[in-house]
This record gives sequence, C-alpha cells and structure tokens, in this order.
Amino acid sequence: MKISIDAMGGDNAPHEIVKGVYKALEAFHDLHIQLYGDEKKLSKLVTAHDRLQVIHTDEVIEGTDEPVRAVRKKKNSSMVKMAEVVKIGEVDACVSAGNTGALMAAGLFVVGRIDQVDRPALASTMPTIDGQGFVMLDMGANSDAKPEHLYQFAIMGSIYAEKVRGIKKPRVGLLNIGTEDTKGNELTKEAFSLLKKAPINFVGNVESRDLLTGVADVVVTDGFTGNMVLKSIEGTASGIFTLLKEAFNTSMKTKISALLVKDELRGLKTKLDYSEYGGAGLFGLKAPVIKAHGSSDANAIFHAIRQARTMVEYDVCGIIQSTLRKELSND
Repeated sequence: MKISIDAMGGDNAPHEIVKGVYKALEAFHDLHIQLYGDEKKLSKLVTAHDRLQVIHTDEVIEGTDEPVRAVRKKKNSSMVKMAEVVKIGEVDACVSAGNTGALMAAGLFVVGRIDQVDRPALASTMPTIDGQGFVMLDMGANSDAKPEHLYQFAIMGSIYAEKVRGIKKPRVGLLNIGTEDTKGNELTKEAFSLLKKAPINFVGNVESRDLLTGVADVVVTDGFTGNMVLKSIEGTASGIFTLLKEAFNTSMKTKISALLVKDELRGLKTKLDYSEYGGAGLFGLKAPVIKAHGSSDANAIFHAIRQARTMVEYDVCGIIQSTLRKELSND
C-alpha cells in the first residue's frame, strides 16, 4: 500500500510530519510512503528507509493563501503534487496537515469527486465520555447544505463507522435543536424525512449537549454548524484542563493531590485528545484524502496515516460509491 504525505503543511512541519511518518513505517510493514517537500529541509530529518521516498517540491501552500487560487497557481507545491499521484493511481491515499480549504480544493479538483456525491464532506471522529468516539460530518467543507447532501453524508458516515471503526449497525443521528421529529428548520425537517428512508440505522434527532455521551455513532449536520460544534468542543476541553491545572497549583495540598491523581488525569486527557482518533477525512472523493489537524504532532500524524491506510484496506471510497449508486438508481 502506498500513501503520499505533504511534509510542509501544518504548524509543526516538517519535523513532526517526518517523525509521524517513521512511526507509521515502523507500525505498518506493508506501507510505502512518498514524502513531498523541500528536499534541503527534509535531508536534515530523513534517514534512508527502503519504504520511504522523498520527492522534492519548491512551493508551499501557506495557511494564509486563498485555497482555490493556491491550488491552481502553486502547481509544484507539496500539497498539489501529493494529490496528483493519488489521481493517477500511483498511490492509494494522501495526508496533509496544511491549509484545510486548499486540501479540500485539491481533493475536489485534483483527486476528483465520486459521481454520486454532490458535495464531499469533512468528517472527523470526535471523543466521547466512554472513549468510543463518534463520527461527525460535515465539519466545515460546506457552509450551506441541502437535505439531499445530508442524506449522502449520513450514508458515507455510516459506511465509515462500520468498515473503519468496526461498529455494527452504527446509530446515525441528525443534529438538531430538539429530539422531537418535528423540530428544526426547513433543512433539518426535510433531511429528517430523507434519513428515515435511507439504508442506515437512523435514530432521529440528537442535541449537541448529548454528543459526548455517545448518543449516536454518526452525527450529521451542515458544515457551518459542524465546524462551530467542533471548535466549541476543542475549546471547552482545553479550557477545562487549564482550569484544572490552575486549581491544582493553588496550594501545597492541591499540588500533592495532583500527584496522587496524575495518572487518572493523563488518562482523561488522552480520552479527549483528538489526535488519538486520526484526522478528518474528505468523504465523497475517489480516494482517501485525510486532513490532519494544523497543530498535529507526530502522534497525530501517525494516526492520520493509520486512518488513511484503514480506509484503503476496507475500500471505503468504493463502497460509498457503489452504495450511493444503488440507492440513487432505486429512487
């Protein structure tokens, strides 16, 4: 299996990207990686490996670049070159921690969209209290969405939860302002009707306050709402740990207490750590394209690569395409 990696994307590139790549090569002996980036910078970090190939690129898509323009203008960037080899079938999937909008543009215009998908969705596995996590989409690929888009998101998310996360008959919920069937705006009401007929285990409307309790295995929403929920969860988790740290440093008594519960706090932090779940996948493309968090460290990059590998192994993109083709032909 071959995966291409953007070595120059993200806040901690290229050193953390390279460390994550070596961790993946050590863990997965069937994995071959093509690493795209500035050869001069990478030469200081990369050592010879028979399953690692470094391809030089002299352009980088920055976080401040306008996404579509950057993909069209910076043809020799690490991100675009990484995507091009997926398009021609030289590699099976790609991973980047770079500019989210640019990666979505590269996925759409370079890798290509599945014919049966109107709009690709950004999907991420979010943490839950029980440590199982849930898949949420869309996380920001589409600020606006139509009911039929949410229908497609639900099918794609359900397939991913079953094939990659190993959940039998994953519960699919529609994010809404109440659990009653009649709740919501025009979008959610129409989407609710479609999801009731979809080939999924639809459990109805779910509220944002219940997400971390594991109310559903897959949660569907539009990209505008999904992105705000994502950042709210990340910000709340970060804020809670900041408050805990301050509380445990107020006196000698609390400092001793912190030492006594150190392992439990570390376990709690790991349970709520996004990096343990991999990156956000762009669902609806012809091949797996994984967006790692911009601040990813080596561990997060490793899990993003693991996620891409698993999607290839279980042919998630192919199953999404065949499932949607079958459903749409029956309509």
